[in-house]
Amino acid sequence: MNDTVDKLVIFLAKRDGIDKLVKTFQYVSKLVHWHVESTQPGIAERFKHWEVASGLSRKAFRTGRFLTGFNLLRRSPGSTPTLRILAVLANSGEMVYWFFDHFLWLSRIGTLEPKFARRMSFISAFGEAFGYIFFIMSDFIQMKEGLDKERKLVIGSELEDNTNSDVKERTLKEIKAERVMRLMGVAANLADFIIAVADIEPNPFCNHAVVLGISGLVSAWSGWYRNWPS
Repeated sequence: MNDTVDKLVIFLAKRDGIDKLVKTFQYVSKLVHWHVESTQPGIAERFKHWEVASGLSRKAFRTGRFLTGFNLLRRSPGSTPTLRILAVLANSGEMVYWFFDHFLWLSRIGTLEPKFARRMSFISAFGEAFGYIFFIMSDFIQMKEGLDKERKLVIGSELEDNTNSDVKERTLKEIKAERVMRLMGVAANLADFIIAVADIEPNPFCNHAVVLGISGLVSAWSGWYRNWPS
């Protein structure tokens, strides 16, 4: 039976699709702004406004998302002690990210003092980057486990009769599908890690408009793939 927190998380998760769409708008407009900035400054300014508006809209959509990590730790923290530790570290970082992102949004729209924006951005991005490191580690561990399971099934199929071949074939397809989803997760987390580093420690590589734009689109489109209804 789902309790109130479960129902709230399910409700909030319904906005993932629109978040990925608006994220695509945000980073396409960033790339267009960079491309035409020197030749057509008027058009570049319009796309800059679109980028900023998309970023602020996404922050509004994500209100309450820090509960997702909390609920995941309550319900399914992991099947092994290692995965449970990684889940605690990863989701703790992400909860910090989502929580302080609320204050960053309020600072940027003027509800809170604008001077808080830089501090909130740093804390939020630090939690985000911290969490992504452990999400990526967890995905690689589970992909390795999937490969080991797949190898055993293939070897077993070669040694045994074909009585349960349909079941094994279905299991192999499920393992491969899960691996693709985890690879999409790794791609999204790596891309978002680069974006977070650009906030934590600005540098010429991570803060370049093309790097940020491509990273944002990789993250958005990986999310589209993972959240698209089957």
